[in-house]
Amino acid sequence: MDLEGGVAIVTGSSSGVGAATARQLAERGCHVVINYVGNAAGAEETRAACAAFGVDTEVVRADVANDADCRRLAAVAEARWGRIDCLVNNAGTTKFVEHRQLDGLDIADFQRIYAVNTVGPFQMVRAVEPAMRRGGRGSIVNVASIAGVMGVGSSIAYAASKGALVTMGLSLARVLGPEIRLNTVCPGFIQGDWLEEGMGADSYARTKSALEQSTPLRLTCTPDSVAEVILFFLSSASVVTGETLILDGGHHLAQQPFARR
Repeated sequence: MDLEGGVAIVTGSSSGVGAATARQLAERGCHVVINYVGNAAGAEETRAACAAFGVDTEVVRADVANDADCRRLAAVAEARWGRIDCLVNNAGTTKFVEHRQLDGLDIADFQRIYAVNTVGPFQMVRAVEPAMRRGGRGSIVNVASIAGVMGVGSSIAYAASKGALVTMGLSLARVLGPEIRLNTVCPGFIQGDWLEEGMGADSYARTKSALEQSTPLRLTCTPDSVAEVILFFLSSASVVTGETLILDGGHHLAQQPFARR
């Protein structure tokens, strides 16, 4: 897909991976709907960064856990440009709780995390489906997490929600073709304020250092490195749908081999 002149919605694009993805889309000539819930200043920074590439933008405050907000996001794009070509389901939330602390999570935590991380992407896909089918070349990327593959991460509820998102991506890819492709990325540790604030500065630094010393590629993800893969799925992978790609420097491979007997 040629992104030049296309239209993309990127949820949760006021910072981090979402902001990096919006900027890279704009650099390729794609008009962008920038979405936020609480970080209005960050959304405006993303808008300015995108506008510098000469594209048009819309900034929309919307909560993907609310179906009406999802439909409004799609309606804004259609009203402005008459089409929707790309959707990046990046918005997410969590609660930082050690996995052994089972009493640290309650039903309200699960419901809130699932509402944003799993139900939200479903509602966004449903909202953009008609426009993408009419256009005949839609591409969607769901941003899951290594947590959903390995059962690690900020909390059990978060890992479970991302695992559900991975599975849902397989189901959706089957029914959205041939007009729409859907793929999923599963980043590992992503450098940035979100993790540092949630983990605490000391834990963040220790974890980052340990991963960079132990993974096969000796690195951790940055928002831009994740965005690069998202753009690959959006623009270049024309024969790929229903795939789940782990982006973690090989962390999921970092297991000691079985000793010979």
